[in-house]
Amino acid sequence: MSVRGSGDQSVHLIGLDFGSTTSSALIARARIGSHAVTGRMTLGTPDIVHRPPPVFTPFIEGRIDERQVMALVDQWIADSGIAADGFFAGGALVTGLAARSDNAAVIARVVGERIGEAVVATADDPNLESWLAFMGSCVTLSRFHADTPILNLDIGGGTTNAALGRDGVVVATGCHFIGARHFRVRPGSYELVAVSAYGRALLRELRIDREPGQTLREGELDAILGWYVAALEAIVQSDHAFFTSDAGRVHEQVPFSGVEPGHAGGERTGQHNMVITFSGGVGELLYRHAAGEDLPQTTAFGDLGIDLARRIAQSAVLGRDLLTRVPEQRGRATVYGLALHSTDVSGSSLFLPHPELLPLRHLPIVARLDVLADDTDIERAVALAASRPHGACIQVLGEATGRERIKQLGQALGAALRRLPDAAERPVVLLVQANIGQALGNYATDWGQAALELIVIDELPDRHVHFANIGRPRDGIVPVSFYGMN
Repeated sequence: MSVRGSGDQSVHLIGLDFGSTTSSALIARARIGSHAVTGRMTLGTPDIVHRPPPVFTPFIEGRIDERQVMALVDQWIADSGIAADGFFAGGALVTGLAARSDNAAVIARVVGERIGEAVVATADDPNLESWLAFMGSCVTLSRFHADTPILNLDIGGGTTNAALGRDGVVVATGCHFIGARHFRVRPGSYELVAVSAYGRALLRELRIDREPGQTLREGELDAILGWYVAALEAIVQSDHAFFTSDAGRVHEQVPFSGVEPGHAGGERTGQHNMVITFSGGVGELLYRHAAGEDLPQTTAFGDLGIDLARRIAQSAVLGRDLLTRVPEQRGRATVYGLALHSTDVSGSSLFLPHPELLPLRHLPIVARLDVLADDTDIERAVALAASRPHGACIQVLGEATGRERIKQLGQALGAALRRLPDAAERPVVLLVQANIGQALGNYATDWGQAALELIVIDELPDRHVHFANIGRPRDGIVPVSFYGMN
């Protein structure tokens, strides 16, 4: 993406991913400036500054080891040469089985505080993880093959996150508890060390009587891997009947429907023209195996990831595109999505009369308004925003339709805000698609005469999300991070 302009500046972005098996980090540098074609402020193509190798996620008795996580973050930042408060934006995500840990939310919050207030930290948000994996893995491939639907399966230690996209836009997501680490084994053997609740449900379904300390037999291992591959094939084929069994229901967190809105009258994406890509730890092993590279020895990581990768490669449904449509990152995707795709930047005409109000974290997006919305819809949206004690966001969608309409919309929003009690005490943030921030904010506040805590951030794309983090301004630019995807 080409950016230009006298206001160009260089910023640093960070992504941290704490997963079921491994944790990873990525730090990048990007320039902010006006797009060469559209003129809008945007982040340019990032350059990777620091990409340490992934490490095993530290656990103690089923809980994430907070002390070791903090040490990891400190080491990653120190090795990058960037101060902890020098990051413009990014994300920290606790995923898979790690997100099921009872202290996952604490980890996400503490990590977020460690690397700056502009950074969003969230846990157990499967749709966001699916979206991030697609963006980090195959968005470039998707845009290059713009007419081809691509289904990315992000397979890690605890979950498989599915995302279907076309021309770089994700249109459907899902999540299933299918992964390599539901059966932990002694490295170099199939002696069980621990079995997750999902693994136990699968053992019951397959009528396999095995406990930690016992060894899986060849036929039992074959049955487990066969069920996982059949489940992945069912996801690809949108076979919802597969997940109606007892084990199927347990493993399905967010159902996936391979339907593109407005495509073929709402029918499923045709299997003959859909490309399948992979990411995650198992995805990385899968591409190595498909390329003829040597894999580590039997159960070297203490789970079934190596075996699962080999079995997926044998599937006629799953393995058909392994050599012909290879995503750029060949596996490690979520951390790329976090660092490079989770944040947008404001336009240069935002309305921010009180910069000291920022940053604002975890603001719910309570309504979506069209620029042509009538007074009833505006009243309803403002009432929802005002009901949130710590503030809220309203998305304003559509391009500008002339100065008179901007004036009418701004005055209607301002009148609705002033009719509410304590209007000056709750921040309301308008996330606007068009380049009308200053004009809209000035009309809403009667050119500064009305005491309202109103912020208007413009030139933002339409994101179907539940929450936004508004970072501190930097040289007139504000980062906006999104999470909680619909």
